Amino acid sequence: MKAIICTKYGPAEVLQLKEVNKPSPKRDEVCIKIYASAVTASDIYIRSSQLPLRFRIPMRLFLGFTKPRKSIIGMVVAGEIEAVGKDITRFQAGDQVYGVTGFGLGAYAQYKCMKETDSMHGCLSLKPANISYEEATAAAYGGLLALQRIEAGNIQRGQHVLIYGASGTAGTLAVQLAKYYGAQVTGVCSTRNLDFVKALGADKAIDYTQSDVGNLTDHYDFMLDTAGKAKRSPTKERCIQMLRADGKYISIDDGKLELKAERLMKIKALIEAGHIKPVVDRIYPMDQIVEAHEYVEQGRKRGGVAITIEHTITIEHTD
Repeated sequence: MKAIICTKYGPAEVLQLKEVNKPSPKRDEVCIKIYASAVTASDIYIRSSQLPLRFRIPMRLFLGFTKPRKSIIGMVVAGEIEAVGKDITRFQAGDQVYGVTGFGLGAYAQYKCMKETDSMHGCLSLKPANISYEEATAAAYGGLLALQRIEAGNIQRGQHVLIYGASGTAGTLAVQLAKYYGAQVTGVCSTRNLDFVKALGADKAIDYTQSDVGNLTDHYDFMLDTAGKAKRSPTKERCIQMLRADGKYISIDDGKLELKAERLMKIKALIEAGHIKPVVDRIYPMDQIVEAHEYVEQGRKRGGVAITIEHTITIEHTD
C-alpha cells in the first residue's frame, strides 16, 4: 500500500510517499480503507518536533529520539471498513467510519487497523452520512476538540460565549456548537475572516489584529481559547479581563484530548440533523503532503485541511 513516511524530524520535506506492507486486522481490530486524512496542528508538532525544550525531550523519548518510531504519522481517518477481526461487534465490512488514531498514528496511509474500543490509540464511529470523507476528517478532529471543551463550559441558553480562534478547525465547530446550545456567540479571528465567522452563526466577530481593544464592552460567561495558550495578543488579554466574576476560561490545550466514540456519535447526529457542519479549507492529494503541511504551518487556514487518499482501481482482463 501507499503511505507517507516521516523519515526524521524536520521541515515538511522529510515526508515521503512510499510503498509499505498493508496491515492485517487482529481478532479485536478492524481494517479501514482510508479515503481521507487531515493535516492537524498535532501532525505538525510531531513531524517538526518544534516544541519548547521542556516538552521536546519528553516527546522524543515517547515518540522516538531522531524520528518517530511509528514512521507513518497522521491522526485522523475517514474511510470504509474493509475487514473485521472475529471479536468485532460494533462494525462490519462496508461501514463508513471516521475517527482519530491518537498515539496509534498511522493515518497517512491507504489502510489502517484500529481497535473498536476507545483508548489513547484511537476512537472510531460511523461517519455522518451527509458529508464527504474530507469533511469527516475536520468533524472528527475539530469536533472532538470543540465538543469536549464546550461540554466542560456547561453553556446555558442566553449566556455570552466568546470563541477565540473562531476560524480554525476546532473554532469553526465551537462557534456552531455554542449557538446550538443557545448562547450569544462572539468569535475572535483575523480581519479577513470576520464575515466568514459571522456566516458560521456568530452574533459578533472581533478582529484580534486591531491594536485598539478598548471598545470591548461585553462581559462573557465562558471563553474558549481554540488558539492555545502559546498564542497571545492584546485582544486575548482584554477578552480574558471581560469574563464575568464567575466566568470560565478554557484553553484547547488544557489537558489531553479525550478519544471517545460517544462524542463522535453525538457529532454525527448533530451533523446529520443540520445543526453543525464541518469546514474544510483545502484538499490535497497524497503526493502533495509537503505543500499541505506548509500551508497549515502558515496559520491562515479556515477550518480543516484534508488529504485525499487515492486507491488505484485494478481491472482484471480475461481471455
